[in-house]
Amino acid sequence: MSPRLPDPDPAPGLFIAFEGGDGAGKSTQARLLARALRDQGREVVTTRQPGGTELGVALRDLVLHGGHVSPRAEALIFAADKAQHVTELVAPALARGAVVVTDRYTDSSVAYQGAGRDLGADEVDRLQRWAVGDLVPDLTVVVDVAAGEGRRRRGEQHDRLEREADVFHESVRQHFLDAAAAAPERYVVLDGTLAVATLHEQVLGALRDRGWLS
Repeated sequence: MSPRLPDPDPAPGLFIAFEGGDGAGKSTQARLLARALRDQGREVVTTRQPGGTELGVALRDLVLHGGHVSPRAEALIFAADKAQHVTELVAPALARGAVVVTDRYTDSSVAYQGAGRDLGADEVDRLQRWAVGDLVPDLTVVVDVAAGEGRRRRGEQHDRLEREADVFHESVRQHFLDAAAAAPERYVVLDGTLAVATLHEQVLGALRDRGWLS
């Protein structure tokens, strides 16, 4: 059995992750949700992965903008980021009853390194779950767009992963969709081509359906 990180059992807070391909618009939706929750008086901690902690920022720069990193090393770096993230930021916030809204979490690593890099989704999932002590979001919102649309939205600015071919990004996209189909109680998939305001209302609706938002 994997050793658990020091998080409460059960956590009184709420943990929501936004996932999707590059350019899908998940960062915008994460920001809008955080604002709506704060307007209702909730303490909200927003973060992104990789990044969000001092170590995470350094790891993000290393893996996305540094020199060559092998696929296995890439997977391990992202796991290290998430381990630090949960210990330093996510678990303490949940323990005090805050809502944590994260732009990417373990699903991204499984999709990008497991499916996109073809390292094996099951193997990368086990690594990620060990790194975070099996801490799973209460809800994962997948903002879905086709690889070509994501590339169009990103324009000319690309990091190491964004530069990958559309076939890579379609593999990533399919993994998100497959994961959501396998666990509909924990995922909601939204059409990322819809207007920002429409998507935001759908996110709020998903929270209302679960009794988390008035």
